[in-house]
Amino acid sequence: MKNDNEKIDELIKEALTQEEAKFYDELGEQNIFEKLGGVFRGKLGWLAIIMNLVNLIILGLLIFCIVQFLNTNVTNELIEWGTAIFVCLIFMGMIKLFVWMQMDKNDILRELKRLELQIATLSNKKND
Repeated sequence: MKNDNEKIDELIKEALTQEEAKFYDELGEQNIFEKLGGVFRGKLGWLAIIMNLVNLIILGLLIFCIVQFLNTNVTNELIEWGTAIFVCLIFMGMIKLFVWMQMDKNDILRELKRLELQIATLSNKKND
């Protein structure tokens, strides 16, 4: 399957001008660190930065709750600190889900741009 995709990519590059081929190469697959960096460079990059700062604050709160949970012997306090730990974990998980969904959205947008480029190339060839 990968060889087929590489062959298709080569055929597309042959049909493109040099500028279009360079743009097509920029739309290629990214590794996990490039995807994560893309979240911070997009339109909602400021929100991703704020959410990561909030995530660090919640991590500090989580550590505080764990220490308090381990230092108490009263059942009601154990339940309260345990609930606080659970809530912190839920918040942290939701923030991480937001970042992963943004990475997935960026992947989908990149593939749509590749498709648009392929369609534009095919329509130009058909018109010529």
